This record gives sequence, C-alpha cells and structure tokens, in this order.
Amino acid sequence: QVRLVESGGGSVQSGGSLTLSCAYSGMPLDSFIVGWWRQATGKGREGLACMTKDGDTYFEDSVKGRFTLSRDNAQNTITLQMNNLKPEDTAVYYCATEASYIASYFRFGPACRFASWGQGTKVTVSP
Repeated sequence: QVRLVESGGGSVQSGGSLTLSCAYSGMPLDSFIVGWWRQATGKGREGLACMTKDGDTYFEDSVKGRFTLSRDNAQNTITLQMNNLKPEDTAVYYCATEASYIASYFRFGPACRFASWGQGTKVTVSP
C-alpha cells in the first residue's frame, strides 16, 4: 500500500504563490497516474490535476494556467506549484494516485483517476 504525505500548505494573500509537496512511500508510483484534488469547507471533492506515467498532464479549468504539476520518481515526490492564488482556492489539498485501488476511483477529466490519497494540507487565501 502506498502512503502519501502532503506538506507546504499555509496562508497567503490573493495573488500569492504556494508550493505543495507530497512525499510517498510503500511502493513506486512510476507507472501510475498521480495528481491533486481539493475540498473546500462545505463543498464536494474537486479534482485539480493529474499526470500520467508518460508525463502527460491534465488541469481543470479552474486552475489551468495558474497551477503546475511535477513528479520526481527518483525522490518519490509529487509537487503542485500554485501561482496567482485566489480566495476561492481556499481548501484542503490532497495528493493522490491511482495506485492501491481497493473499491472505487475518484475520477475527473478525460483520464484522471485516484484511489489513494494523503491526509491533506490546508491552504487559505485571503482577499
């Protein structure tokens, strides 16, 4: 089973940037889709971005052009760079992968699917 641990959340003003990092262990994720999703208070899950094993990426319209996604298979890390943050980006952010499937996937976009995620890191963007 894979274990994912997010870090890098915090408070920032509108227009600012944050870098979220995810360290994973338990199994290599080189061959699996990885990415991020978020959940704001009182709202449902919102898929943000994913990357295939070949490096192809998908971004939801809400973050396209502002967020970038990268993975380092040698360091076992997944990074979400968030720029030009807005108050509506306030949420708990989760690093995720399609690995360690048990019963169901969280799917979004044309091919993003997640089966496992970490405990999340909170991001707060003030006006």
